[in-house]
Amino acid sequence: MPLLRALVRTARMIRHTGPLADGLTPDDEILLDAPDDRLAPALVAAGAGDPGPAAKVLAHTREAAEWENRDRYVQRLAAFAAARPEWFTAWQRTTPHDPDLLLVKAELAVTRAFASPARAELLRDVTPLVLAAADADPGDPVPWRIALDHARGTNAPHTAFEDVWAQAVRRSPHHYGCHVSALQYLSAAWYGSHAECFDFAERAAQDALPGSLLQALPVRAALAYLTGGAPRGVPRARLDAAADLAVELSATYAGSDPWPAEVRNLLICVLVELERWPDALAQLRLVGPYATSFPWDRLVDDPLARFLELRGQVRLEVAAALPLLGGPGGSGAHYA
Repeated sequence: MPLLRALVRTARMIRHTGPLADGLTPDDEILLDAPDDRLAPALVAAGAGDPGPAAKVLAHTREAAEWENRDRYVQRLAAFAAARPEWFTAWQRTTPHDPDLLLVKAELAVTRAFASPARAELLRDVTPLVLAAADADPGDPVPWRIALDHARGTNAPHTAFEDVWAQAVRRSPHHYGCHVSALQYLSAAWYGSHAECFDFAERAAQDALPGSLLQALPVRAALAYLTGGAPRGVPRARLDAAADLAVELSATYAGSDPWPAEVRNLLICVLVELERWPDALAQLRLVGPYATSFPWDRLVDDPLARFLELRGQVRLEVAAALPLLGGPGGSGAHYA
């Protein structure tokens, strides 16, 4: 009987896997961490040594209070400055007190410190940079997201973390980046527990505005739990509820929309961990060409290769569960 079941499973895979590729972006069109239409020209100009477009993009986000875009752009520009510093050096020479420059400078310094074995010591040395970024624009929550990362890296006690958190939410109570940073601090991998992490994520999701990415915080908590190597303790129902909420959030955005791409990538990862193969395939169709380094770079060295490999794995698992003479490979109903 085990041999017969294996043969039937293989036959199902052979029959159905090909048709299940319908709606999936071809492998050679998948993009890793693709910038949006505003950031892309700024990165091209920076690559040519011109910081002007990057400065203008960040200035616009500050003036329009586009805090989520501002946070994303700062992180991407800091990563680019780490790899290609010439344009950033030129920017520092021309306008050293620019609040947008100071923000990228603080992000770059904190990110570099996190990559060092002497993380805590280096982070303490860059404290003035974080404070300078916060002082440059008192209404901006993004420096406080950086300050939350800084608190985590310097082994700050809960009381100090809560002080920084209060400053962050005072400026933007629903800022996704600040919530993600706080969630990391409260995770079992750092200074909290899985229970604290889930409680914080679920409260924030419950209070979130419709369509807010904060509704994906519980699925981030689920990802930390499922990939953290911890003893099992969180009920399966709580994990499924987190995934269900993120599925609902994903459905509010159009397919192939780059804005929720990272949320969809982490949702796919959680759905695979939970072996919810049809749901994972549906999200793979919705994410379109937008693969993101997170969460795959937490698991493997080559995130794009893992993303592409996983797409094939999901199709095989869905195909193996379909009736041999039905489904997309036969005359039965098409799997959606």
